[in-house]
Amino acid sequence: MSDTLPRMNAAEAAYRAIRAQIVSGELAEGERLTEKRLSKDLGLSRTPIREAIGRLILEGFVERQTGYTTRVAHFPEDEIAQIFEIRCILEAYSARRAAKHATPEDIAELRLVHADMQKHTPPRSDDDYKVLTEANEKFHRIILRAAQSPRLTALMTMAFDVGMVVRTYRIYSDADLLRSLHHHAELIDAIEANAPDWAENVMGAHLLAGAAKVSDHVQAPAEAQVSDPVRAAE
Repeated sequence: MSDTLPRMNAAEAAYRAIRAQIVSGELAEGERLTEKRLSKDLGLSRTPIREAIGRLILEGFVERQTGYTTRVAHFPEDEIAQIFEIRCILEAYSARRAAKHATPEDIAELRLVHADMQKHTPPRSDDDYKVLTEANEKFHRIILRAAQSPRLTALMTMAFDVGMVVRTYRIYSDADLLRSLHHHAELIDAIEANAPDWAENVMGAHLLAGAAKVSDHVQAPAEAQVSDPVRAAE
């Protein structure tokens, strides 16, 4: 057991370090990941690196290509739109069920996470972004748990692309993040009031706002290239 625990800690350290580099853009979309290079950069053996990459593949940060080649995942515009559409359907239903089945403990936990997010909004440092992204993941997972539906949880596990959600978090403006925080507060109120229609509608609006922002961000670079006569002629 003493040998297993250090391996687990090393794998977690590797996971956090590689994920942070992907989120920050230090590891760019499409960049090839090799165990040898990551092992050297992080000062860890290949075994925890391999475990970390496997976890990152499951979460959507990394994609495996032919053979053993792995690269930082790329998110085409149509894939992002699909992910948000699927999440909108599933999470709106999740919020609806949570309004019927959430316990006082679920609601109390949501309020604690929301209070933590308030302290770091708007974000002013990398640590703020780290807290916000992790708290946002936790907030949505609490609602899913409160829905008390194993089948819905299974569907959401496949649809909830952690990599995409986390990597797009920094594109939101202060106003966007404050609006998102307001949505969270209203979701808690709706769930606590046992109001399924209210909770479902707020969650839908919350995700549609996020989808619109991500879509604008994805389209902007392409539009900029078209408007640049030098780039357009190339």
